[in-house]
Amino acid sequence: MSAQEQPITGILNREVSEDQYRRNLRARQRRGTVARGFFFGANVFALLALLALLLHIVNQAFGLVVIRNTVDPSTLAASPLEALSEPELVDIIVREAPNRVRVMIRDSLSQVPDTDFTTAPLDAVLAGKIYPPELAEVTINDTTVEQQAAILSDNLGQGDIHDLVISSIVRPLVVRSWNLLPSLTDRAAIEAEAAAQYPDDSLQFRAWVSWDFITSSVSSSATTAGLRTALLGTFYIMAVTAVFGLPIAIGAAIYLEEYASDNWIERIIETNIRNLAAIPSVIYGMLGLAVFVRALGAVTSGAFLGITDTNGRTVLSAGLTLALLIMPVLIVNAQEAIRAVPRAIREASYGLGATRWQTVSRQVLPAAIPGILTGVILSLSRAIGETAPLLVVGASTFIGIDPSGFFSKFTVVPIQIYQWTSRPEQEFKNVAAAAIIVLLTVMILMNLVAIISRNRLSVRY
Repeated sequence: MSAQEQPITGILNREVSEDQYRRNLRARQRRGTVARGFFFGANVFALLALLALLLHIVNQAFGLVVIRNTVDPSTLAASPLEALSEPELVDIIVREAPNRVRVMIRDSLSQVPDTDFTTAPLDAVLAGKIYPPELAEVTINDTTVEQQAAILSDNLGQGDIHDLVISSIVRPLVVRSWNLLPSLTDRAAIEAEAAAQYPDDSLQFRAWVSWDFITSSVSSSATTAGLRTALLGTFYIMAVTAVFGLPIAIGAAIYLEEYASDNWIERIIETNIRNLAAIPSVIYGMLGLAVFVRALGAVTSGAFLGITDTNGRTVLSAGLTLALLIMPVLIVNAQEAIRAVPRAIREASYGLGATRWQTVSRQVLPAAIPGILTGVILSLSRAIGETAPLLVVGASTFIGIDPSGFFSKFTVVPIQIYQWTSRPEQEFKNVAAAAIIVLLTVMILMNLVAIISRNRLSVRY
């Protein structure tokens, strides 16, 4: 037998010639090269798609605009509007738009549905707000313009009243807008076109995402629309989701991994938890509507303990619904993290006389925390971007009232983005792009904090 035909003994004790072994090795290497190519191509495609999405969003969030004021601000006061006090701004509202004062109260302060605004007494409409006690039993229709103006002045700050003056009286309008790319590449042509077609209006470069945009409330005008109410609603709901969802989910994972018996009942429970992670989110919205909204609606009816009657459609209902949504995902991830802790750690702890709970709390959980935090990142990132379940449980698509507690009406950033993108005006597409940038920034910061915490805990334990 020649050296080229010497047999090679494989793992399964089969004799394979050297030529066949080399052919098999080359075929395996080719398959590996093809697999690596697919993996690399998929990653490149995903990165290019993400880059294209980000460039499209940034392109819409900045650009040149032509601004036209319905009322010249210089005709309203001798000083700039930003320098006026609250009473001076309210006087302008009363003088220029007396019929709009009730609408401002409804959009900025009302705690009841719009259909009940003119029929409900002020103690319900302005629950938790400042108003004269003698007006508690009357409706908004029974008050004078001066009384309505005093309610605005007592409950809103200078910045909020200034925004009302701008949005309701000055009413700046964007009559033409250009995205970022043409604004940078064809600025001279755009300036010439604006000077010819809009000689009396102002051409300016506008960053739709700005601090004023973040701190202003929602408005019917794209130029004055803000994200503050939606951001506060998102933060309130995420707080409820984390407080109720994380402890229950992690506790369930600990029980299933460390305490549950290996019997058919426990296996059925674990299988169902994994199946729940794949259920469409709108189903959780229907469950939240049937359980939390109806229950809280019954509890809070009649302004129980000073809580406004919102028919259960509150921050608390939304947060509990999202807690149900993320719990299956978090339970599965926490189980995998706990299961990955070496068995030797448990045995060593038991060998030193520790109880089961001491072993779990002092040895297993610290070692599993980095993996559990990975599940927390995934679950909260999913929750912060959800829209369907919140629409089902009663999120408002247009609300100018900041949430003041867990029993307040609410909206969230994804719903506000949806509402703006559904508007026909191009300017609201720019506002939606700015809101997307803010939402992505919040998600990145939240994930960054969780990742840094996970890495530090990985080094520590």
